[in-house]
Amino acid sequence: MTDNRIYLFDTTLRDGAQTQGVDFNPADKEFIARELDHIGIDYIEGGWPGANPTDDAFFANPPRLKRARLTAFGMTRRPGRSADNDPGLSAILNVKTDAVCMVGKAWDFHVNVALEIDLQENISMIADSVVAAKAKTGEVMYDAEHFFDGYKSNPEFAMQCLRAAHDNGARWVVLCDTNGGTLPHEVSEIVTAVCQQIPGSHVGIHAHNDTGNAVANSLAAVMAGARQVQGTLNGLGERCGNANLISVIPSLILKMGFETNVKPADVARLTHLSRMLDERLNQAPDRSAPYVGESAFAHKGGLHVSAIEKDTRTYEHIDPALVGNRRHIVVSDQSGRSNIMARFREIGLDIDPKDPKVGRLVELVKEQEFAGYAYDGAEASFELLARRTLGSVPDYFNCTSFRVIDERRWNANSELITLSEATVKLTVDEEEFMAVAEGNGPVNALDAALRKVLLPKYPQLEDLRLVDYKVRILTPSAGTRAITRVMIESADSAGHHWSTVGVSGNIIDASYNALRDSLVYKLSHEGRMDD
Repeated sequence: MTDNRIYLFDTTLRDGAQTQGVDFNPADKEFIARELDHIGIDYIEGGWPGANPTDDAFFANPPRLKRARLTAFGMTRRPGRSADNDPGLSAILNVKTDAVCMVGKAWDFHVNVALEIDLQENISMIADSVVAAKAKTGEVMYDAEHFFDGYKSNPEFAMQCLRAAHDNGARWVVLCDTNGGTLPHEVSEIVTAVCQQIPGSHVGIHAHNDTGNAVANSLAAVMAGARQVQGTLNGLGERCGNANLISVIPSLILKMGFETNVKPADVARLTHLSRMLDERLNQAPDRSAPYVGESAFAHKGGLHVSAIEKDTRTYEHIDPALVGNRRHIVVSDQSGRSNIMARFREIGLDIDPKDPKVGRLVELVKEQEFAGYAYDGAEASFELLARRTLGSVPDYFNCTSFRVIDERRWNANSELITLSEATVKLTVDEEEFMAVAEGNGPVNALDAALRKVLLPKYPQLEDLRLVDYKVRILTPSAGTRAITRVMIESADSAGHHWSTVGVSGNIIDASYNALRDSLVYKLSHEGRMDD
């Protein structure tokens, strides 16, 4: 091992499962573990055997990993029990994993108040547990809980806890900022002091994000000598989350020049990995996420775009492709001709910059945004606007009229229900059609009615689905007569995502405009989406 080698330890399957609203099942855990293994994570913490049925099911049939070491998590032995007679410790030592990671106290305050035991007993608990684990598994790690608080309170005791693990065979002693309250300069100072007594090649960092410094603290620890970094995908975790490995990994490799088991081709999968997790959790990706967010390399101001055209280093800290992302030229009422032309190139439109239609489109965008449209979050609607201005969008269908009725009544079971029914009249290939459908709300009913007509004609719409639906009131002072903006995010089975926008004084009309654009965009892109 060289001093430049950093080991990555992912805790998504345990720490990430403590996030509010996140509930992994065994299939989720196996799928995510394989994805982590695929990009070259060194250690994958599968969970806590014996803690819950999900983790027990996962460890009963663990995935076969090719590049990572599957790790079980648990606690050191309890006070008053021997390591051989502790059911909790036995649970993590009896599963078939490559490594175990045990958490134990490192703050004298917790030992005195929470455990109510002598400090020396806590040190013995750590030492005994490491010895027992070392006898049964290939690699042992000790997570020093609340280490930074403990070091500030009683540095001698905190270091004794680390040495009890290290001197008895622990491969790693991991310094945990469990409440996330430590700042980078403190991490740097304390990790430096630790590495003067224990080699940095055996020291790790586990940072929580309660001050928004988890990534910075992890990098500071590495600079101070630590050679293992623990974290989660997308920064999942209880409270404010853990260090985000999606940000840590490219920072270590692309910015700091460290070596990891994640190779350049693996780094280019980070955007995919981040969005895969969001898809698995059925949540919208964070557009502003560093490195991998949709807006991470987005440029809105015309001056910025002009500079990017000349030298990408001006406003982009790396080539987006290195992390699997892409440059995104945003079109808005702040846009100039440079934005429009750059966006044309992104969507494959070849047009002369001097064409009068370009100037007309710039003005049209500004007019539309003055009316309430927002194209910087609805790229699909902008592309359709541009193609229509250039006269290159086919008339797939024409809606001559639609009607939506909501009925609120008591049903036969004396339950208060609300039913939505939509009627649409469409012209497709010069044929007239009418369809009626019910739905869970007026927009769903309208969507269902449109599909009744369109699916027989355009079966490629079968896999189109609504991912997100947002409504914003643009003129709140107008009360119930306010102008509304509807944003719809759509996706298909191939993994393509696109956003559309509609604006109207009538929320159903605004929803229809956004929904229509989504359908037309899918149809117009059917051939190009797979390019």
